[in-house]
Amino acid sequence: MSLAQLHEVPTRNLILLIGPPGSGKSTFCEQTILHSFTFDRPVIYVTTEYDPSKAEEALREKGLGRVKPGLLNYVDAYNETVGISISDRPDTIHADCNDLSSIDIAISKLTGQLGREGILLVFDSLTSPYLFNGVEILRFLRQTLSRFSARRNAVLACIDEGCGKEEDLVAMMSLADGVIKIEMEDNMRHLNVVKHPKVSPTRIEVPMTPSIGLDSRIYDPDLLKQFTLAMMKGEETTTRRESGDYVNLFWPNLVHWSGMLWDPKRFPMMTYELNKDDYPSVFRLSKTDKEFFRIAFPWRFRLMLKLIMPQSLSKVKDMEKVLSRRSKTLMPERVGIMEYLEDASRTDEHHVRVYESFDCWGFENVGSTMASYLPPLIAGMCRALESLKGLERDWNAVETKCVGLGDPYCEFKLVPGGIKELRNSLEKDSAVIEMIHERLMNRLMGFLIDGKPLVERPRLGSDVHFHPVFHTMVFPAIAGERFRMALRMGGSKSGGDVGERLMDAGIGVDEAVKRVLNLLEYCKVGKVSFNEKIRIRENCESFWSKFWSTPDSKEPSCFFTTGFLNGFFSAVKNQHVKETKCIAMGDPYCEWEFR
Repeated sequence: MSLAQLHEVPTRNLILLIGPPGSGKSTFCEQTILHSFTFDRPVIYVTTEYDPSKAEEALREKGLGRVKPGLLNYVDAYNETVGISISDRPDTIHADCNDLSSIDIAISKLTGQLGREGILLVFDSLTSPYLFNGVEILRFLRQTLSRFSARRNAVLACIDEGCGKEEDLVAMMSLADGVIKIEMEDNMRHLNVVKHPKVSPTRIEVPMTPSIGLDSRIYDPDLLKQFTLAMMKGEETTTRRESGDYVNLFWPNLVHWSGMLWDPKRFPMMTYELNKDDYPSVFRLSKTDKEFFRIAFPWRFRLMLKLIMPQSLSKVKDMEKVLSRRSKTLMPERVGIMEYLEDASRTDEHHVRVYESFDCWGFENVGSTMASYLPPLIAGMCRALESLKGLERDWNAVETKCVGLGDPYCEFKLVPGGIKELRNSLEKDSAVIEMIHERLMNRLMGFLIDGKPLVERPRLGSDVHFHPVFHTMVFPAIAGERFRMALRMGGSKSGGDVGERLMDAGIGVDEAVKRVLNLLEYCKVGKVSFNEKIRIRENCESFWSKFWSTPDSKEPSCFFTTGFLNGFFSAVKNQHVKETKCIAMGDPYCEWEFR
């Protein structure tokens, strides 16, 4: 049983969400709305305790970007109720909690404007209307909300537990098709599914504050040993037997910048912090897991560290030794050609040049720094190595030159401690992100329509190892629901854009499907087959779970791939897809059904 299943409210059903104030009911509603947008499901959002601008702000904090006109509509039953001046919004109809018929009329008007079925009505919350109207709320549930859901729509409504008579709450529960109760205990939310049309009674634990960290990872000893030894020797790996261990670098860049579309402030900082924590988390795990220590740190590697590792990495001569060796082990990953700049460096300030960086190649002159992998990875490596000598210092890195700024190569500055300009370097202006997205779409259309190459580097070629691809596609999923939503929403946006542009170019539906699935094969996302279902063997988004996974990997985890496929098929065939099998769940392949 996964939380995602509860966010997918089935049509012809009214689901009631019950919990004490502050238990996360509004958060659950917001996540359900965002989940619905990945399937282009229109939403009527009834707010009774805050105005639509606050609702929209909360949605944006969780990853909401631009949505299609008409997809998100509001019934503002708050401002008129409390006598606050109202700002007209084209997507909003106003009502009054004192007058349940006014809410009914507002919902009916918006339903008529949408002119379709399959609408999700989110009512947050019933508490105020109940406190104003008492048991009349039961008639409202029967005649308005239940009637609305019976017309091939869906309703999610929430109410505060303990806000009125117990018998009224019991009556509301009896009218609902599904009931979910939220309880709070020990910094955890417990979602108790009392009844549900699609889910058996169960209990789900949800952390109250999503943790961003890598320490809970689980690994496959045999595959990890194979990978570690190959990288130590500077050799290429072959763990994906059919697809190979390399992916066209266009694909992870599409993933990253699609996610950035939906959360340009938090998404880059999250990526930076998790990439920086990769090495330290490995070192922390090695202290508590003897088998992992033996695999990840074979005796040759331990001997090398003992011989070359200085007390600290402050001095130029010491950093040069470490980075020169690290540049050799990076070569199999093909992330770039790294060169330590001794002449430009000084004590506690080191400068590194990168040629053909996979983060930045193809984004010439977009007006921004681009790298999200190597700078924080090397900063984390410095912190981890110094910790071996008992020195605990935070290291950071910021790009000072970049292909994206028009430079012929990239350079970053590496220092212990904070960097004042780091956040501004990572966060992007919406205009820059849109320019990058347009660059990606134009390059993609050139490939799909005219057969032009996606991207090619002079020395390193077009491919990158799927280890950095894992950082791009899986680390956001580890970071929490907000960033998983950014992957879903970004994938849906990009897939939809591809579909619409192919249709505008006069490409037939069947040919468009063929070309996009061939794109996945060309980019080495995995081995793709398509009949009544879409199947991808060795999908790079979930295959890394064979190396690393988390204890809660119990649901499909191809967030971007699913969003991309759903957006594309929605645009070209008005169909939606749902991932029903996933490598991360132990299945032999990832599979999507049409809905």
